[in-house]
Amino acid sequence: MATAAATPAARPTPTAHIWLDERGVAWVDNTNTKAVEIVLDMLAYGSDTREIHEQHPHLSLAQIHAALSYYYDHKDEVDALIKEWDREYERMRAQAGESPFVTRMRAEGRLP
Repeated sequence: MATAAATPAARPTPTAHIWLDERGVAWVDNTNTKAVEIVLDMLAYGSDTREIHEQHPHLSLAQIHAALSYYYDHKDEVDALIKEWDREYERMRAQAGESPFVTRMRAEGRLP
């Protein structure tokens, strides 16, 4: 008897509370929160699990710990994704140029 292959969207991970979508993006079960969002709170702000829980009260501490566990299990991959996002942000920021507000403030001598 043949069994159906798991679809990419249903790929299990070794970490409970985390699932991977068809693109391989890790999500926290039953939420609209990516694991990397929790990781960024820790990396960018130095938040601990209690502080992350205060910022994301819809997540349980188990879900937060699962997201961080996923990060440590896939650190190189997640760090590369974050660097890719940073490069894309910088590219878009450079392409957008100065905002009209900043241009006006410079013209009025309110900004260097």
